[in-house]
Amino acid sequence: MGQDNFTEQDLRQIRDHGLSVDEVQRQIDLFKMPPPYLKLMGACTPGKGIKVIPREEIQGLIITYEVEAMKGRCLKFVPASGAASRMFKTLFQYLNQDKEVTKELVVRQAQEGRADAQAFLEFMNGTNRFAFFKDLKSVMSEKGLDINELLETGQFTDIIRYLLSESGLNYAGLPKALIKFHAYEHEIRTAFEEHLVEATSYVVNQNGQCVLHFTVSREHLEAFEALLKQVRPYYQQKYGAIFDVTFSVQKRSTDTIAVDLNNRPFRKNNGQLLFRPGGHGALIENLNDLTGDIIFIKNIDNVVPDRLKPETFVWKKVLGGYLVVLQKKVFNYMEKLLSGIVEESSLEHVAAFVRDDLCVDIPVSIENASLEVKRSFLMEKLNRPIRVCGMVKNVGEPGGGPFWVKDIGDEISLQIVETAQVDPDSNEQQTILGSSTHFNPVDLVCGVRDWQGKPFDLRKYVDQNAVFISQKSKDGKELKALEHPGLWNGAMGRWITVFVEVPAITFNPVKTVNDLLRKEHQPG
Repeated sequence: MGQDNFTEQDLRQIRDHGLSVDEVQRQIDLFKMPPPYLKLMGACTPGKGIKVIPREEIQGLIITYEVEAMKGRCLKFVPASGAASRMFKTLFQYLNQDKEVTKELVVRQAQEGRADAQAFLEFMNGTNRFAFFKDLKSVMSEKGLDINELLETGQFTDIIRYLLSESGLNYAGLPKALIKFHAYEHEIRTAFEEHLVEATSYVVNQNGQCVLHFTVSREHLEAFEALLKQVRPYYQQKYGAIFDVTFSVQKRSTDTIAVDLNNRPFRKNNGQLLFRPGGHGALIENLNDLTGDIIFIKNIDNVVPDRLKPETFVWKKVLGGYLVVLQKKVFNYMEKLLSGIVEESSLEHVAAFVRDDLCVDIPVSIENASLEVKRSFLMEKLNRPIRVCGMVKNVGEPGGGPFWVKDIGDEISLQIVETAQVDPDSNEQQTILGSSTHFNPVDLVCGVRDWQGKPFDLRKYVDQNAVFISQKSKDGKELKALEHPGLWNGAMGRWITVFVEVPAITFNPVKTVNDLLRKEHQPG
């Protein structure tokens, strides 16, 4: 399909999205001929793809990191546009029923073994333990309702209605970042506020400046700015920090076209093309615009109360220190390789670092090549952005796993792999997938400047084939949707990648509202 096959209205839509016809055609071609599944060569394990930091090296790495942090090199990047509605999926199911939601009904369903009923009961039995309970009680009281009385008599409909709908707290309409997560003696914090507090312990510089960037949805930008304006003075005074907080939204130019089941552009009822958000991989554009230096990336819902924070800070600094050490070696080797004549013994030393420390496969053809070919190969492998990724032992939580992957050019590299990227019909590939012992909790620290201090253009290091295709529906019609390579998957597929084992305490996500009842999210 070329430009002649699009109407003038289509072409205006494409231009309005900041897209080109060529890019839209490229996306349509991906639907017609999807990229092959990844080829897993093996799961990364401690000592083989996953670095285990010896206890005696931890303090040194922390000091190394703190020296660089004081120079103002560091910032924190938090994808925060995710909707809270998914947290409340079970509550929605009950609210949308035609009948009243009573304790008697839910208990009976739970006794029949229904998991949703059991989760609903857990929520109701723990209602007064949520950080948002006081707000919910207050808004219901304004309407003449006593939440404690309703809980006592087992009348649950109004409770979930005032929690989720616009007549109450409207939690279904908020991003997860603005949900109140943790209660303290003198304050209650949203997930957004917890990230501000966290940042004061590992991205603050010698002037007390603390730099954070949040990606948010356009419709909630004002709410984020209003909350920041409200809480910034309090937290700055409490922690002696100066917050430099910026926001960005996902670019319209990263939207992707949807197609019907015959791979033709999907059209809405009004005849217009349908463009959909391109997934979190689109945020590589936002990350690139920051022109940062050392950037920590962490999910919005992975926060803990103050009593558990210190150990998580230790490992943030360990990962940061390990990145700094790697960077210094990479930059030193780049200078040597560019300095002029390089002897074979020096090249072998660099090759050993690339192979052993960076886990980069060196083909036999390169090992047997001339000195100049070897040097060019090593420079190309060294002169890339670096990411150090925390890896937690797998205890059943969802998340991409660390694997050795062979690409279409037969090069083997370390990659974070999602289940959807692996051939479901291959017993061999599924066996390798199931052998993974660790997963990525979206705990990364990235070095995005080169050996001369210039920012990399991160868009050049995306594996464009690592897209996700899924089936959705719109206006009652089936469609296929395309997501860009995931931010910590294919969007960083061409980076220098290092995996480091971190303890489970660094991962305490809130995927459902009941996760806030876990002891890790409750007051001590």
